[in-house]
Amino acid sequence: MEDYRRQGGIHQLLATEQEARQIVNAARTAKSNRLKQAKDEAEDEVGKYRTHMEKEYQKKVSEIDHFKKQVAKVSLEVVKLLMTQVTNV
Repeated sequence: MEDYRRQGGIHQLLATEQEARQIVNAARTAKSNRLKQAKDEAEDEVGKYRTHMEKEYQKKVSEIDHFKKQVAKVSLEVVKLLMTQVTNV
C-alpha cells in the first residue's frame, strides 16, 4: 500500500513538473512573440521617421535649388550695378 502511495506521489510530482514546463514554455513563447512584435514596431517607427526626414531633406534641397536659380538670374544685374557704381566715382 505504501508503494502505491509513493508511486502516486511520484506520478503527481511528474505531472506537476510537466505542467510547470508547459507554463515556462508558454511564457518563453509569449516573450519571444512580444520581442518580435516590439522589433517590428520599432522598425516601422524607424521607417516612418526615415521617410519624414527624407521629405524634409528633399524640401530643403528644392529650396536651395530655387535660391540658386534666383541668384543666377540676379547676379549679372548686381555685377552691372556694382560696375556702374564703381566707374561713376
